[in-house]
Amino acid sequence: MALGQYRTWHRPMLACAASMAVMTVVSAIGLVVDDRSIVGAPAWLKPFKFAVSITVYCITWAWLVSLIRTRRRLAHRVSNALVGVLTLEYTLIVIQVIRGTTSHFNFTTPFNAGLVTLMGISISFLWVGTLVLTLLLLRTPIADAADRWAMRSGALVSLVGLGLGGLMLSPTDEQSPQAEQGTLGRVIGAHTVGAPDGGPGMPITDWSTVGGDLRIPHFVGMHALQALPLLAMLLTLLARRWTRLRDDTVRARIIIVGSLSYTAVLALLTWQALRGQPLIRPDGLTLTALSALLVASSVSVLWALRERTSYEDDDRIRNRHRHESTAP
Repeated sequence: MALGQYRTWHRPMLACAASMAVMTVVSAIGLVVDDRSIVGAPAWLKPFKFAVSITVYCITWAWLVSLIRTRRRLAHRVSNALVGVLTLEYTLIVIQVIRGTTSHFNFTTPFNAGLVTLMGISISFLWVGTLVLTLLLLRTPIADAADRWAMRSGALVSLVGLGLGGLMLSPTDEQSPQAEQGTLGRVIGAHTVGAPDGGPGMPITDWSTVGGDLRIPHFVGMHALQALPLLAMLLTLLARRWTRLRDDTVRARIIIVGSLSYTAVLALLTWQALRGQPLIRPDGLTLTALSALLVASSVSVLWALRERTSYEDDDRIRNRHRHESTAP
């Protein structure tokens, strides 16, 4: 992975990451000096979490965009647009914090409703833009099989994670009867399932400890974009000491297993949240599913570490020739 060639990374994405890093510090200061709370959480907690998430997102895509070899102008234009969308989204969140009110699900006044609508449109653009970059990344030739699987599967799972945020926008079970009667209140949607927003939460993340929390699969899914490439990097480092991992086919198999396992964990977390179950209080059914997943993943890793077959040797040679012929 050509992380060292940072000078070729997308500059506006890096600038956005830098500004969000600054806002991470500003938000952290706000957490210390501002004792206000909004829906049971410290006022500056949401700006802090969003600043961290946007920083990581922009750094990752600044790197990935530099690898794209087809439709590069389109990739840069889409990336520039995403920087604008993310900046707008974060600005609106901070404006609402300064005003002392929520930025999501808030239809209490025409102004607040307008901001929620604007944020919804910006998030839709974010998803579509990320989809375009993902499709371009899928067409990018990457010689190392493990890196190729890690980047492509990470981008795809991340796209799913972004989409899972839409689950929070639907009326809750308590709000649905009101919607049917045409008397829906001024708050539409929620993070929490089976309990009201603003209840007891975990440190830093504020994920609910009394109900399911849809922010969990949203978060885990989005950051497959970092987790799977980091796994590929870790395998490369381990290969210096463990000769079995010097085989790129073995590393690729492990990445495939990791991608499938990560996707299964994402599905399990979504299922758990939709059932109104806190992350830290899984029931027997959830634990059984998790145990089955761990067993399947362990067996699959042992499969991944097996000796390469002659068919895979031939396939590896064909893939290498194909990527060399398509490389610029």
